[in-house]
Amino acid sequence: MDEWPPLAEPSIAEDAFIADTARIFGDVTIASEASVWYGASIRAEVAPVTIGSGTNVQDNVVLHTDRGFPVVLGADVTIGHSAVIHGATVQDGALVGMGAIVLNGAVVQTGAFVAAGTVVPPGGVVPAGMLAVGNPMRVLREVRDSENQSTANGLNHYKHYAKIYAAMQESEAE
Repeated sequence: MDEWPPLAEPSIAEDAFIADTARIFGDVTIASEASVWYGASIRAEVAPVTIGSGTNVQDNVVLHTDRGFPVVLGADVTIGHSAVIHGATVQDGALVGMGAIVLNGAVVQTGAFVAAGTVVPPGGVVPAGMLAVGNPMRVLREVRDSENQSTANGLNHYKHYAKIYAAMQESEAE
């Protein structure tokens, strides 16, 4: 293995929305109907970044890998504004709140929520369907039905507006 492998080219689904100020470098795969919003930075120099279908990576998010620590975002994941996901996994239907930090080897399991500003330490696990809060994180309780509904509404919001913003960017480019 090269000490510094060459930088791979991103693979982005045709119907994914990438805001014109987002920056994406390296071994990044972005699936159908995913969206990456303004100011987001995605860097995959030494391990891959995978973004699942319908997932939204909001404004000013940082996704970054480390050797042996890829970033994996499942389907229908929400990554809130200014969150940092560093070498971690966020499974299907999970939410990472604004300004939260999820570090190397951590796993946010299916349908779990990480509250705004929470720090999930290296190797930490947020169990499926649970809400984690604080720095360092602690598991507080189960995610409520109303919170799941709010997140589902948010996913639809981002899918809807991604199409509008994509059309605006396309018309500005002409």
